Amino acid sequence: MTTPTILFQKSDDAKADTIVLGVFEKNTLSDMAEIVNDNLDGGIAAFLKDNTSFTAKSGQTIKMTVQGQSYNQIILLGLGDPKTLNTQDTENAGGKLFGALKVANAKQTNILLNGSVDYKNISATELAVHLAVGLHLKSYKFEKYKTGDKEKTSGVKKIVITTNAHLEATKSYKAHKSACDGVFLARDLINEPPNTLHPESYAELVKKELKPLEVEVEILDEKKMQKLGMGALLAVGQGSIRESRLVIMKWNGNKKSKKSPLALVGKGVTFDTGGISLKPGADMDLMKMDMGGSAAVVGAMKAIASRKAKANVIGIIGLVENMPSDRAYRPGDIITSYAGKTIEVLNTDAEGRLVLADALTYVQKKYNPDTIIDLATLTGAIMVALGYEYCGAFANDNDLWETISESADQTNEKFWRMPLDEAYRKEMESDVADLKNLGSLGRWGGACSAAGFLEHFIEGKTKWAHIDIAGTAWWKSDKPTTPKGGTGFAVRTLDAFVKNSYEK
Repeated sequence: MTTPTILFQKSDDAKADTIVLGVFEKNTLSDMAEIVNDNLDGGIAAFLKDNTSFTAKSGQTIKMTVQGQSYNQIILLGLGDPKTLNTQDTENAGGKLFGALKVANAKQTNILLNGSVDYKNISATELAVHLAVGLHLKSYKFEKYKTGDKEKTSGVKKIVITTNAHLEATKSYKAHKSACDGVFLARDLINEPPNTLHPESYAELVKKELKPLEVEVEILDEKKMQKLGMGALLAVGQGSIRESRLVIMKWNGNKKSKKSPLALVGKGVTFDTGGISLKPGADMDLMKMDMGGSAAVVGAMKAIASRKAKANVIGIIGLVENMPSDRAYRPGDIITSYAGKTIEVLNTDAEGRLVLADALTYVQKKYNPDTIIDLATLTGAIMVALGYEYCGAFANDNDLWETISESADQTNEKFWRMPLDEAYRKEMESDVADLKNLGSLGRWGGACSAAGFLEHFIEGKTKWAHIDIAGTAWWKSDKPTTPKGGTGFAVRTLDAFVKNSYEK
């Protein structure tokens, strides 16, 4: 995938076929727009007077053709009210601007941001950087399997952002781009078809992507997991001809630190039929995204390693394919987890929690982290509660939740805290085994009871958060900074969390 080059500079002499000028509410021209308007003998003001549908609300764009200049078109970008403009508005505006540049076939673009504006919630550096982030995120395309001329889908080659804060913006954007590259990797993984991305190939792909970044990658095959006793994870994958895998990724960015590492744990069901408890046929193709939690972890590890984060982070992903066959586990089975707890299987489509259970136990036994964050497309129930806008976050520590929430706010990803309660833990106890994999109330409170199940596998005083991204890992329609398909949700928040908790 080829994305446009984005650069920052102070002078406005970049060669361009298209320039972009900011316009504020009530069609108030920015300083640079005023200068260009004067050069065009009031042409921009006259154009806006004739195009009353353009009101300069944040992210709104309109194209103006010009003659006799070094550039041949102007795109006016609405920035709304400068006193309320924030980073989220700016990223969304950048994403919408990329769409306008694509439609206008703008190959070389110069965005003119120089000038003095009374912004209240965003600095000049943040304005330039987050506009670039929005542009970059929206430039993502998954065209690996298209056989036509891929370059025809976008002519946008180079974008120069002219700003007085060019030096600060260049430095800041480098770190943001590392996070965006992690998002792109996560999107690629989610969008990959399940006939090519299965546990074995996924594990090898992780090694290929991360080892060059000095991330240590270890892969446990089924024989190793059987020897350890990972009966929960292996039960989920036993119906498939594809062998299961557990992948361990280690980033040692602060060798002098005596602090326990952060652990990131991801559910990686590369395709989920539901197993014997077969899902309905409608939309089953989307079940290739049931490894979205693992993709977020892999993407975060790439972001962290790319920017050489001064932190020690362990990433663990459990990779399985949940298929019905003569070998598949069944409702009514009782299996033994790596922690030694027995689990009554009531529904083979409640499989993600079984994968996570063994992965959570492994990371605690092997690495003794002080904090664990797990991510999973775990329940349809969280979508009943929160739809597609928010993920559900469960945390056993208030300070941990506050840092996650702060990190999410910084990256414009939406997290909503959900309750952990002894009642939900109790609901997951079985009459015939230690635990059962489905709550007594079915979908009612199902996201909470699923978190209650996982909480049984958190040892001692370990700080832990469970993030259910079932509604946010895949979008069926375009968003301002995200094309439809795999979103890469939570990668940026995890990267920000590492900065906020382990590098300050």
